[in-house]
Amino acid sequence: MLYWFLKYIVLGPVLKLIFRPKVEGLEHVPAEGPVIIASNHLSFADSIFMPLSVKRRVTFPAKAEYFTGKGIKGRLVKLFMSGTGQIPIDRSGGKAARAALEVGLKILRAGGVFGIYPEGTRSPDGRLYRGKTGVARLALESGAVVVPVAMMNMDKVQPIGQRLPNLKRVHIRFGPALDFSRYAGMAGDRFIERAVTDEIMYELMTLSGREYIDMYAQKVKSTPEPAKAEPIAA
Repeated sequence: MLYWFLKYIVLGPVLKLIFRPKVEGLEHVPAEGPVIIASNHLSFADSIFMPLSVKRRVTFPAKAEYFTGKGIKGRLVKLFMSGTGQIPIDRSGGKAARAALEVGLKILRAGGVFGIYPEGTRSPDGRLYRGKTGVARLALESGAVVVPVAMMNMDKVQPIGQRLPNLKRVHIRFGPALDFSRYAGMAGDRFIERAVTDEIMYELMTLSGREYIDMYAQKVKSTPEPAKAEPIAA
């Protein structure tokens, strides 16, 4: 109830009035049945504006830290994240990562819509980075179609590190649904899962027009920038 209350009564109408979202290709999102919405990730606000544009409920994974804050602020953040359809994900990897996929599978097997960022983290510079194969595993194990969606300008609306968004028009573009039923029964095959993931990333690159980098975004973020050379004294 909180999700629909925020979406249609409180949060949704206000955000639509202020940011006037331009949404293309919404007809590509099936009206029923399991759907994975795979998006590039430019801003914290991606998980707010994209679900607002879809009539169905979209559940997105979010950093577990958003749900564990202390005090009044922590409780409000948790309430907001839960109310906007997001679930906590422990991104430390291993068994925790598998548990996150199980949550997604549960939603999809119930015929719901699950949103995921194949890059695994926000792009550090607006470019599109190599996708992780979790999205392929979800598609192959659930049989859900994958709808690619490009957040076109969210790095301009709310750049990384900026708390309040800029008053710019939000632009979102959905692409045709991708059906991977030809790979039924092949979940767990790393070559198939990589092929499926790369196909999804290609569609995101085409939709968004962003440069593609065949490297994980997290690796780029964790690599220290080279030190600048000191000027040589004359």
